[in-house]
Amino acid sequence: MWRDPGAPADSFYETRPECTDVPKSKFRIKAGKTLSARKWHDAFSPEGNLDIGKTLGRIHRGGIHPSIRGEVWEFLLGCYEPKSTFEERDEIRQRRREQYATWKEECRQLFPLVGSGRFITAPVITEDGTPIQDPLVLLENNPDNGVIVPEEATSGVSEAAKNLERVTDKNVIQWMLTLHQIGLDVIRTDRTLVFYEKKENLSKLWDILAVYARLDTDVGYCQGMSDLCSPMIMLLNDEADAFWCFERLMRRLRGNFRCTDSSVGVETQLTNLAAITQVIDPKLHEHIEQLGGGDYLFAFRMLMVLFRREFSFCDSLYLWEMMWALEYDPDLFWMYEEADEKSEESKGRLKSIRHYGKFERENMKSGAKTGEEPPLPISVFLVASVLKEKSAVLLQQARGLDDVVKILNDVNGNLDAKKACMAALKLHKKYLKKAKKP
Repeated sequence: MWRDPGAPADSFYETRPECTDVPKSKFRIKAGKTLSARKWHDAFSPEGNLDIGKTLGRIHRGGIHPSIRGEVWEFLLGCYEPKSTFEERDEIRQRRREQYATWKEECRQLFPLVGSGRFITAPVITEDGTPIQDPLVLLENNPDNGVIVPEEATSGVSEAAKNLERVTDKNVIQWMLTLHQIGLDVIRTDRTLVFYEKKENLSKLWDILAVYARLDTDVGYCQGMSDLCSPMIMLLNDEADAFWCFERLMRRLRGNFRCTDSSVGVETQLTNLAAITQVIDPKLHEHIEQLGGGDYLFAFRMLMVLFRREFSFCDSLYLWEMMWALEYDPDLFWMYEEADEKSEESKGRLKSIRHYGKFERENMKSGAKTGEEPPLPISVFLVASVLKEKSAVLLQQARGLDDVVKILNDVNGNLDAKKACMAALKLHKKYLKKAKKP
């Protein structure tokens, strides 16, 4: 249902009254541009086939109305295939909910607080698998950072810890060592929002991240994942549906979180960012190198949590959906399904060029999709466009890396999501042309 057609969408994500310094959203719901509930439902056939081409352009022009955001995101992230029917999607949804319930129960067997509505904020196990009998689980209220742990969320934790037996499985030890870290991050995530005053929402976020960390043994849990998962909890009522949306997003981003003894996954993206800047703005790249910033680590956070700190909460969601619409590939669902689940019928489903996002079409046209390496994500071009916009200031005022960080921090809360996406598209086109030239 439309609220005031020209109104900002902040009212859908209520901020705690005491948080007065939260940046206001620049995203405005615009009749005729924003994808409305009516336009979304009109894009489906009576059987449930979605004309994705109809919706991509509208999302990229005006975003998605907050009332339908969750269900649209499920398609943008590849949870469902557009040409599936209502019935097929119901079957997939039910199967996935059952699968999540099974995984969650397996985690609960290992640590009984999973699914209990409570979570931990201090370790309950040592590195050799010995249970810590009396963990400190309640953080004091801290006026400096506003972190408050609801007592109900952590009550009974000591009791659960007392019943733990010594763990010998290395993977389980590793997983249990991350559980309190997830708890500490959960209570700091989007704490300005009224939504997270409810302890059941905090514990839902903790449960999803705990289950994911148990399944993805390569990556486990890393700081920043709670920022990526938080919107899913808010947009999708069912915890299992939120988990699968987060899981799909992590398939795109998990490489950023993958760490080895010598490197962090996001370094590949930073290397790409350096290469793009060198092509687009050689003077700026040279200046950054002279300042000792050739590794581009100052852009680490932007890429890790997809600009959650640079935009207001509402605007970061608007930015994400525009990026995903621009990058959309109709084969996304089948790329994520197990190979043996891909039917001949699915491979033969008709697709036209309009079923691809604008950014993806550009990659296809330039041949970037046919190379050995996958094409660069739009997020890297977004960071490059921010650097390009700040190029003159950086060249004139940055005398050290601290200055670079300060100048880039000035964009926090001041960026316009739509303009940033448009600038990234232009830069992408320019880069593909210049990079082709010997």
